[in-house]
Amino acid sequence: MRILVVEDEPRMANVLAKGLREHSYAVDVVEDGDAALYQTAVNDYDVVVLDVLLPQRNGFDVCSELRRRGVTTPILMLTARAAVEDRLTGFNAGADDYLTKPFSFRELLARIHALLRRDSHLRPDVFEIHDLTVDSGSHRVFRGALEVQLTAKEYALLEYLARRKGQLVSRAEIAAHVWDDSFDPFSNTIEVYMNRLRKKIDGDRPTKLLHTRRGEGYILEPRN
Repeated sequence: MRILVVEDEPRMANVLAKGLREHSYAVDVVEDGDAALYQTAVNDYDVVVLDVLLPQRNGFDVCSELRRRGVTTPILMLTARAAVEDRLTGFNAGADDYLTKPFSFRELLARIHALLRRDSHLRPDVFEIHDLTVDSGSHRVFRGALEVQLTAKEYALLEYLARRKGQLVSRAEIAAHVWDDSFDPFSNTIEVYMNRLRKKIDGDRPTKLLHTRRGEGYILEPRN
């Protein structure tokens, strides 16, 4: 899942980005409203975390403009302004949720997870493919009764494939949703992570789940 964080206070932006990346999200960070509008025009995001007090355009204006453009990405607004009128302004601008500073990072994660679930009724908490179980709530993975230990990025890649189980997923789609703007499209990073996942998920099991279609992409489905 890829998240855009729009926050002009460097320390807060770094804390949010670091914490979200540690929880398997790909994160892009911008510091003003105009940059946020540009990023959402050129990239697909699963959630936008949007501060209200920003240079150039404030968060309310950015939110309104995104909705005017037809962007339906869930928006979580962050602000130090706790007045009811401010919350109503945010919701009227098209925000999906509103979190008042200071807040606990655990609450932010819970709000983001709730938005991802609310965004579509097709976003279950648990994905099952043959004997593979991917729990998006706890970020735990099991192959049969055995828990599989994955790094944050390995988990993010597997969850994205699990959400698209049985479908061919291109390299470009993986790069867009699992990595951020720092990803080098000419690197072999995706191939390296896929090889690591195969060793951990498939190993020497007779039923293989991770497959490559050369020149097209990857697919998660059981094959003997």
